[in-house]
This record gives sequence, structure tokens and C-alpha cells, in this order.
Amino acid sequence: MKCLITGAGGQLAMELVRHAPGLAELHALDIETLDITVRQQVMDQVSAIRPDVVFNAAAWTDVDGAESNESSAAAVNDNGASHLAQACGEFGARLVHVSTDFVFDGNSDTPYKVDDPTNPLCAYGRTKLAGEQVVLKTLGESAMVVRTAWLYSAHGKNFLRTMLDLMSKRDQLSVVADQRGTPTSAGSLARALWDLLQEKASGTYHWTDGGEATWHEFAVGIHDAAREKGLLDRDVTIDPIPGKDWPAPAKRPSYSVLDMSRTEAMIGRTPRHWQEEVRIVIDELATAAAGDHGG
Repeated sequence: MKCLITGAGGQLAMELVRHAPGLAELHALDIETLDITVRQQVMDQVSAIRPDVVFNAAAWTDVDGAESNESSAAAVNDNGASHLAQACGEFGARLVHVSTDFVFDGNSDTPYKVDDPTNPLCAYGRTKLAGEQVVLKTLGESAMVVRTAWLYSAHGKNFLRTMLDLMSKRDQLSVVADQRGTPTSAGSLARALWDLLQEKASGTYHWTDGGEATWHEFAVGIHDAAREKGLLDRDVTIDPIPGKDWPAPAKRPSYSVLDMSRTEAMIGRTPRHWQEEVRIVIDELATAAAGDHGG
């Protein structure tokens, strides 16, 4: 199976490579080699590689930045997705496209099912929803859209690494405690994507880690795992605050837990709890830090 992965160097693409099945022939391309906003580049690379499947792990993920640059976000999240879908259609490839919990408005109090009405609150959510729609419309049964949430890993820019950096420098942090979702490790998502592909899934799916949390609870979980693994040498106070005390350009859904029953039925397993996945990633960082220091 020949696989083209966009967004190489990003946290999801790295984990897709890491968890790829042994028989997969991987072509992971970064933005220097494949800028998905440039239609001709997409056509040329897909024509040259002739993949069986394309994983779109390239995205504009700066949620607040998208508010003042919606056209730039759309160029990646909507137009880029469209270019990939057109190329996959022309050269007979399947497309696995990753989307977000931000396509929902957060007014629910039960986990969102795949076919629940969408109503994004911010530019990022609007551009990601447009990308979902164009992929499914262009490719039909050859497309798979997988929504995820609160993605992090041991690499790249993400909430877990930001919190660890701040905790290493400060004795006290304030973190929003009235937005609820589910932290998801990029490794967990990558494994689920490969499993769904193996089952020849098409249409829309959800995948996050198990359980749910506020950003504050996520930060506390990171802190406790880091203390346990010796990544932090002291306790840090983490105070809960309402979202209105942390104003940001983009409005976020107050509740965006995703229902994963369709995915679980398709791949025959449930996700690990988010706290367990946090410990796994913290362990990876602790092992890397020990190696850096010759430990």
C-alpha cells in the first residue's frame, strides 16, 4: 500500500509514520515539497507517486490567528483539502482527511454524534467544516473524514508542551475551567486512522481519547504526570478561571466531547483514557530528557 502523507514534520504526520503498518510504502512530504494550497503541486505529486491513499495531516491550526486571517486559513483547510480531493479523484486514491470538534457550537450537553448538526463559532471551525464538505462531496465513498479534538504529542507546538514550558518557569498558572472536551494524543489518533483505513471505512468518524476534561483538568493531569516522571522538580499551583477572564479572538465551544461509537464499532476497540495517554507522552519526554543528559 502506497501512502502519501501531507504536513510532514507536524505532530500528526510524525505519528502516522511512526505507527504505519510494516507493508506501507510511505511518502511523507512537508510544505517545502508539497504546499497543498497550490493545486498544480498537489496534482504533480499525486501523479508522480500514484498513492493508494492520501492522509491529509496538513492544516492551519492557529485558531485565534484564523480570526484575522480567515482567507489564509481557508486556503489550507478548505482549498487545500479540495485540491487533494480532486487529485485523489483523478488518480484513484482514497483520502483520509482530519477535521475538528470546532465544527460544533458547544450547546449540547451530550457527546456529539457524527451526524449531529454543525454550527462552528469561529473562522477556524468554518474553514475546517468547508474542507470536510468538499472532500466528501468530491470523493464520496473514497473519502474518510475523522474529527478529533485537543491534539498534542511529544513534538511540535501544542497545549501539553506549552504547559510544561510554563510550569518549568512559573510557580502559578491560571487555566480555563469552563470549556469541556477531550485531550487526544496524536499517536492515539494515528493508530485509529490506520485501523479505520484497514477496515475500508468511508464517511465521517470521530476519534479522541477516552473520558473528558476541562483545559484546567488537562493542565493538572499534565502537571501530575510530569511530577511523577521527574520532568518537574516542584509543585506548581494551577488555578481554574472562567473563559471570560482569558479573552481570545476566537470563540470556542464550551462543550465539544465527541461520540465515538461509530468508530469503536468499525475498528473493534475503545480508546485509552486521556490521562493514560498523557502519561505515555510524558514518559516519552522524560526518556528523551534522560537521554539528553546521559541518564
